[in-house]
Amino acid sequence: MNKPAVFLAASAVLLLAATAMAAAPAAAKFDPLQAFAPYSYPQPATAYRSASGKPGPLFWQNRADYTIQATLDPATRQLRGSEVISYTNHSPDALDVLWLQLEQNRYRKDARGAFTGKFPTEFTDGYRIASVEVEDAQGRAQPVKWLVSDTRMQVQLPAALKGNGGSLRLHVAWSYTVPGEFGGRTDVNPSRNGEIFEIAQWYPRMAVYDDLRGWDTAPYLNSEFYLEYGDFDYAITVPWDMIVAGSGELVNPDEVLTKTERQRLEQARRSDATVMIRTPEEVSQPSSRPKQGGTLTWRFRMHDTRDVAFGASKAFVWDAARINLPEGKTALAMSVYPVESGGNAAWGRATEYLKAATEYFSRQWYPYPWPVAINEAGTAGGMEYPGITFDHKLAKGNKLHMVVAHEIGHIWFPMIVGSNERRAAWMDEGFNTFIDVYESDAFNHGEYAPKRDSEYAPGGGNPADEIAKVIADPAAPVLLNGADMVPEKYRHPISYFKGAFGLVLLREQIIGPERFDPAFRKYIATWAYKHPSPSDFFRFMESETGEDLGWFWRGWYEHNWQFDMAVRKVAPIDGHWSHGAEVTLANLDQLVLPTTLRLTYADGSTRDLRVPVETWQQHREYVVRVAGTQKVVSATLDPLHALPEADRSNDTLKVK
Repeated sequence: MNKPAVFLAASAVLLLAATAMAAAPAAAKFDPLQAFAPYSYPQPATAYRSASGKPGPLFWQNRADYTIQATLDPATRQLRGSEVISYTNHSPDALDVLWLQLEQNRYRKDARGAFTGKFPTEFTDGYRIASVEVEDAQGRAQPVKWLVSDTRMQVQLPAALKGNGGSLRLHVAWSYTVPGEFGGRTDVNPSRNGEIFEIAQWYPRMAVYDDLRGWDTAPYLNSEFYLEYGDFDYAITVPWDMIVAGSGELVNPDEVLTKTERQRLEQARRSDATVMIRTPEEVSQPSSRPKQGGTLTWRFRMHDTRDVAFGASKAFVWDAARINLPEGKTALAMSVYPVESGGNAAWGRATEYLKAATEYFSRQWYPYPWPVAINEAGTAGGMEYPGITFDHKLAKGNKLHMVVAHEIGHIWFPMIVGSNERRAAWMDEGFNTFIDVYESDAFNHGEYAPKRDSEYAPGGGNPADEIAKVIADPAAPVLLNGADMVPEKYRHPISYFKGAFGLVLLREQIIGPERFDPAFRKYIATWAYKHPSPSDFFRFMESETGEDLGWFWRGWYEHNWQFDMAVRKVAPIDGHWSHGAEVTLANLDQLVLPTTLRLTYADGSTRDLRVPVETWQQHREYVVRVAGTQKVVSATLDPLHALPEADRSNDTLKVK
């Protein structure tokens, strides 16, 4: 079994006689009736979401398609735009209002989020909504009433939108000032050859209407997103000397690229090695743009996505390489970055990292679905959007690889599997951190392995021991808490680290890769471009792997229960080692997990025995009988330190 999340470490040893009980044994907190009680899922099974964790026979999901026109004025930092949202109501309900998300209002001084978390580097006035109109049956746009509440806008429809396929077209005109950096999301930042604009959460977006809550209008405080899927056609007009890197596929290269750049892009589509599209030397050359003066409009298209974002700067160096996908398909990996971020120690390898991570995740879990994947360098230290990531321009080496792999990993969670990041951050950050661990092992024969970063092992040590410290903290929130209820101190340790380590335990200790991997792949494929809930994931993994895991969902996700097993006693059967050994084990704390018992014999040989969780359904202590003919010199639980033991001092008993 591959153990990427484990450091081997020596256990503390107790020198005890073979038949002696441990001195002053700890009182057991473990209660089998509590640990194995029937589990109540957070969301019930319905005709919309089945008990198997799959979409039910009446499952529905609304859809939002966008056509957007926007103009960026770097001198004033104004972004002005208009959009048409084609909204389809697949729900059985008639909707008399629509709700949109206005996330730029988070930068207002009176925003709710200004009272809950860290401040932006500067405040703005948020959105300026110029008009909101709905097309009538004849296709004529008519003004409608609208009401802004913090980061949400309610649109009052002149007639209710019918359910079961009713559709309308909503027109919105808007503008805002691009803010300074906040939360690593969207900003404008300086570079040697010009400012870099990282533009995200930039257009009014439809809120989700689903079968779980109706309109899900959780305000944008600082936690991330929950969005409907659809197709996007969007156009960005910028000064002639700027390069735009946007989600999806550039559909008018003849208008915005030089002949040389178009030829280099075609070369990159056939190359596993990185190809320069715009070299560092060309950044300061006007000839690297198809015209001098005025503006250029960059047009992009993206299908089956929940969002789009873009970067724009006249300072961008640009390179690209082919991504090799399953079944002979390909895509294009691209990086844009300022000259000072280049070089093989830094962003000169960014496309290599992006290509490798995308290929690995595509082979292992689910094929990358879009024609282009982009890294953009700025001051957003690491932020993900469909088809594009914002990574820090100063990152180098292992840290750059780590952030590129992590952010592009978000394509799978939550860009393909569209979980609700505002309410279940662990289904976003935890799942993604989990797949990162294995990508780090795979990249370039383990060049940067094992993954040991602040997201996975906050103290830099053995992850099992590190997570044991986290869950021992009485102030630590549980995974099922809403994302906005998790204090910043615990955001990485809980949402990222504990979320990831739970999947490592499932894959490596509880289920095994041979059952976990096919089930996890099927979960991704089943819920691709849909909105699974925590209960959908729990039910799906149980049904597909054939395991009742209610005890794990309760202990690891619903609570921060601790795990502490102990070796109480080692004795020969009937007084003779030739008959084998009796090992008394105790479960002392609330969490149960399967573990490994290792016996070491007098000749130095060892024997491992798996102790399943079912051992503890009726017992607090249990005597394990192990056949053998030699004297046992020690018994150790969890010899590889793969489990989050609260107290390792009682894991080994040495026979004197």
